[in-house]
Amino acid sequence: MSPETWTPLPSETFDIPVHEIRRGYRSDVYFWRSKVALENSQNHVAAMSQVFQRDDSVLCGVDESLATLKLGSGYYTDRDGAYKLFDQLMLLKKKIRFLYFQSRSDMLAAQKERLDIEHQLDRLWQSTADEISVHTLRDGDDIGPWETVMTIAGPLYQFIHLETLFLGILARRTRIATSVRRVVEAAGGKPILYFPARFDHWHMQGGDGYAARIGGAQTVSTDAQGEWWGAVGAGTIPHALIAACRGDTVSAVQLFSENYPDTNLIALVDFDNDSIGTSLAVAEHLGERLWGVRLDTSGTLVDKSLQDQLGDFPPTGVNPHLVRNVREALDSAGHGHVKIIVSGGFDAQRIAAFEEQGVPVDIYGVGSSLMGGARDFTADIVQVDGQPVAKVGRSLQPNDRLVHIPL
Repeated sequence: MSPETWTPLPSETFDIPVHEIRRGYRSDVYFWRSKVALENSQNHVAAMSQVFQRDDSVLCGVDESLATLKLGSGYYTDRDGAYKLFDQLMLLKKKIRFLYFQSRSDMLAAQKERLDIEHQLDRLWQSTADEISVHTLRDGDDIGPWETVMTIAGPLYQFIHLETLFLGILARRTRIATSVRRVVEAAGGKPILYFPARFDHWHMQGGDGYAARIGGAQTVSTDAQGEWWGAVGAGTIPHALIAACRGDTVSAVQLFSENYPDTNLIALVDFDNDSIGTSLAVAEHLGERLWGVRLDTSGTLVDKSLQDQLGDFPPTGVNPHLVRNVREALDSAGHGHVKIIVSGGFDAQRIAAFEEQGVPVDIYGVGSSLMGGARDFTADIVQVDGQPVAKVGRSLQPNDRLVHIPL
């Protein structure tokens, strides 16, 4: 791999709060204080930071980290002046939020003032991105425990305050990408619908959706999750729409179809806890227009079709027997074209079990399980002025897979 074969996503892709990262507002305070101490002592020592983690993972967050380093490496030419301007900027941010509900004209005036302060801060910032040398693996690479995934070299005072940020980016994005890759592998090539938006803060959706794509997800549920890679949200109808149609799933699906005629029509069929009956009713009404049905039976309920089959298996939720019952009913009624999507508590282990048993699932919808686990990254200084300097056990570990990427 060479820089010519890999172009990282441009910095403007990411929602990076430039002035906040330059000021150290989002960094562990000890890193910012170390930056100030190095500047005040005129200690411009050149150092190399080495980044790694401790698990078999799918790397993600590299492009975003590169953008953070590009935008945040440098120093203020007038630190005291920048401090004052930054404090004004943060007060204005709060004021703007307040004025949104009070006075539109005053809010717009405050927005203009904010832009002016940001321009002043830009003039006080001396970017040194061209002095920082980064060698890295790329998003989507498989990585092993303790493998060096990135090195950052240059005058330490110019980038020391960014460590908190790029480590957090790598940890979050790698966790999502790895979790998605595991369910994709378990599904044996069947599509995975990425559905965890409701289980985390909305601000995470852009980066998490990109990480899901890196992990192999084919569909996301919000437009924001697809923003970085040019996708839009997709999904089925919600229970809320069925409720708005007074519990009539057929009416809800018909209403959806009329308003979105070009969208794959997927019916949610567990509202009455009668997945077979509802699936057949929707299929008979919509015929070839119906693309699929989604089984989402609660883990505390037993579907109506299983009432006479109890005794030999755990009957609650979406289980293999329920899926087979629905598939057989649809096929027998001449609706073999209708796909079956399952959701509700699925993870890599459960998907693998379904696949091993040959359960006739076409697509898996996966949500909260993709948010679990940890993929923590660590960065250590391993060289100073070209000489080995590292804490015990953290010496330089060269990796010939790394590629130099100019910031």
